[in-house]
Amino acid sequence: MTQTSPLLLERILDALPQTQCTRCGYPDCRAYAQALAQGQAQINQCPPGGQEGISRLAAITGLPELALNPVHGQEGPRAVAVIDEDWCIGCTLCQPVCPTDAIVGGHKLMHTVIEGHCTGCELCLPVCPVDCIRMEVVTQTSGWQAWTGAQALQARSRYAAHQERQRHSEEKRESERQAKVQAKLADLGAHSQITDTAELERKKSVIQAALEQARHRRKGAG
Repeated sequence: MTQTSPLLLERILDALPQTQCTRCGYPDCRAYAQALAQGQAQINQCPPGGQEGISRLAAITGLPELALNPVHGQEGPRAVAVIDEDWCIGCTLCQPVCPTDAIVGGHKLMHTVIEGHCTGCELCLPVCPVDCIRMEVVTQTSGWQAWTGAQALQARSRYAAHQERQRHSEEKRESERQAKVQAKLADLGAHSQITDTAELERKKSVIQAALEQARHRRKGAG
């Protein structure tokens, strides 16, 4: 695996707008920065950064400046998500995908978008089952002319907090699942057609070993 200079990685990451929109083809800005630092991606894959963003990345990496690759989208004015409150059904599907937790609202209750926290990533659009979300242009300028360093810093911080909350939620769900599995395993005789005591104990050992292997795999993946 190609070694990445931590300093180079951070410089590249600082030059990205932190919208976490995935248009670059990577799951977030850090993943794109990592690929750039390893020479596995081009500097012209970030529409939100626009041409100025490409210039910044060229200066950092020493690579020649390129035109924005249209495969990843076009540079345009900044837009924010707006929810039509008359059509929102409160399904909450948009909340987990919002990288900055800019959408607030409870289950079966009307949702709304906090404009100051929205990065315009558009990730909420495809998951809305009733198409009640639209993008509303809020600037006449584009790229880094429409997005400040302070906004990028805030988005980066909120995305980190979003990831941490998701990690905690996943750990909680996994803990609850494991508790249910262990409860059934402790009383396997009530949930199995096997009546032989020795065979039940052997079955328990096999299941326990499989669960332990799965736990180690998840730990390693994390």
